[in-house]
Amino acid sequence: MQAAGFHSPGPPEVLQVMDFPDPVPGPGEVRVKVKAAGVQPVDCAIRGYGFSPPGAKLQYPQIVGNEFAGIVDQVGEGVEDFQIGCEVIGWSLLSCCAQYVVVPRDQLVIKPRTMPWEEAGVLSASGQTAHTALKELEVGEGDTVLIHAAAGGVGTFAVQLARAWGAVVIGTASPRNHDYLHSLGAIPVAYGEGLEDRVRELAPQGIDAALDAAGEEALRASVNLVSNKERIGTIVSFDLSEKLGTVPIRSKRSAARLSELTRLYEQGMLRVTIARVFPLHEAAAAHRAVETGHIRGKIVIAIN
Repeated sequence: MQAAGFHSPGPPEVLQVMDFPDPVPGPGEVRVKVKAAGVQPVDCAIRGYGFSPPGAKLQYPQIVGNEFAGIVDQVGEGVEDFQIGCEVIGWSLLSCCAQYVVVPRDQLVIKPRTMPWEEAGVLSASGQTAHTALKELEVGEGDTVLIHAAAGGVGTFAVQLARAWGAVVIGTASPRNHDYLHSLGAIPVAYGEGLEDRVRELAPQGIDAALDAAGEEALRASVNLVSNKERIGTIVSFDLSEKLGTVPIRSKRSAARLSELTRLYEQGMLRVTIARVFPLHEAAAAHRAVETGHIRGKIVIAIN
């Protein structure tokens, strides 16, 4: 099979389309012919400086990608809940930007019939990260929540989930994304100098919880705006979070969590925003786009 991989860490140009052995499913596993795969900031960190995510070890040449959607084409012994031809969404570390991926059956859910492949391919990672974060921060009915980098991959999902669960959302973004945040149901606010005063003006009753998907400046502002540090989370600023006593959040993926996201999608309460779609042979360009840090929604790699 062909896959996007690299022989040693470096800039996006180290990514190449390479030939790898076709994977074969073992007992309890499923092989999927991949139709679309997402690109995450963590994928860029893995490729850029050899970062090894928890539970994974790099083996060169290393395939990239950790979320996908596709069609089941082989099933291993003991698998009865997925049949050949099923359209599925799933996740797997360091293997998804490829023509085929093999995963345990509990890392798959059925794709909604009406969901395009490009959207399905980018739901699992950022969607589950946002879901994990809001659950850990106990966001719910009546809360006022501040979400930093609200127009990004995780932020877009977090805004919609918080709104679906009854919260008022204030989202930071550049002015060019304010109409977009309005369309998601958030109250937009410009980041940068004076952010705290602008947020207080928008929410004189106070902020109940905050999610940082932007970086240290956003996390420090959150500490000044939210009284309970157990309701301030970050998915990026882990070292500072430890110093400030806030909550470091890492995605906790599960089929149940992903199924809830697909249900919300089918109910019209969750939409997936695609910034751009790249073919497999332009995986380097896809990584370059993510590294700009100014993407609205998600970057997709389409795989034939």
